[in-house]
Formats: sequence, C-alpha cells, structure tokens
Amino acid sequence: MKKFSDILATLDNADHVRRVVLFDRAGNVAGAIENQPGSQGSIRVYHHLYQKWGSIGADAAQEGLVIYAEHTQDARDHPGKHPNIDRLFGIVARNDELTVEVDS
Repeated sequence: MKKFSDILATLDNADHVRRVVLFDRAGNVAGAIENQPGSQGSIRVYHHLYQKWGSIGADAAQEGLVIYAEHTQDARDHPGKHPNIDRLFGIVARNDELTVEVDS
C-alpha cells in the first residue's frame, strides 16, 4: 500500500489555496478547511478532488479515502480523530454530495 505522503507528492501544489469551504445540497456550510499546519495535506486532497470532480460526491470521496491511505484506517479505528476523512466516510455512506468553494 502506498503511503499518504507518497500519494500527496503526486497531487498538484495547493499552496495558493487559503481555504476550502464545503456546502451541503441546501447551500449550508458543511465545513471548512484552512490552509494551516496540520491541515495542508487535506487542503491538497480536497483541492485535487474539486479539480477532478467539480464537487465531492460518493465517487470523489471514495478516491479521497484511497489518497489518505494509512490515515483512512486510522480514522476508521478512531472516529473523530481525522474529521476531514470522517467527512468523506459520511459522503460515501449517505451517497451525499458537497459543493466546494476555493478561496485563494
């Protein structure tokens, strides 16, 4: 299995992204990820998913879970420890979709 750091290195740089804001189907804010230490990897993952899929539905979320690699299993084992991964689990489980706004 590839490691998260190895997969992350293959994604486009997202240093220009200040924040990713996620909206549910009703247009309510469902979450936000700030570009700060500890969440820069998630910024890259969510930015990649947005660029590839245009929104984050079940297929995009499934890809995100693969990208997070070893952290995905850790999130399964410790719910709440990785909220950005937990969000992807929820999208897959509910066959949900979030729209994305990228602040650069």
